[in-house]
Amino acid sequence: MSTQINKAVPNSTVTRDLRDLDKKTDNIYESIVIISKRANQIAVDMKEELNGKLAEFATTNDNLEEVFENREQIEISKHYERLPKPSLVAVDEFLNDKVYFRNPAREKDEE
Repeated sequence: MSTQINKAVPNSTVTRDLRDLDKKTDNIYESIVIISKRANQIAVDMKEELNGKLAEFATTNDNLEEVFENREQIEISKHYERLPKPSLVAVDEFLNDKVYFRNPAREKDEE
C-alpha cells in the first residue's frame, strides 16, 4: 500500500449512521468485524511502509545529536501522523464498496 490514501477520507472523528453500515451484510456486527479486519490490514501496511522509510536513517551507533538533527526523518514521521486513521479509511472503503469480503458460514447455509 502506498501513502496515496484518498484525500476525501476525513482526518478526524466522524458520526456515522449505523443503518448505513449493515446494509451490505444485514448484520451490524459482521460489518464491524469486516471493517476492523480491513483497518488492521491498512495499519500493518502503513507501519511496514513507515518502518521501511525510517530504516534508511538507522545507524549502528546513534548518538543523541544525530537523532535530533535529522529533519528528513522528522518530516516523514509528521507526514504519517497527518494521514487519516486506518479505521476511518476502512469505513470509507467499506461504504464505497472497495472491500471484498465473504462469509463462508453463510455460503455453507445457502447450499
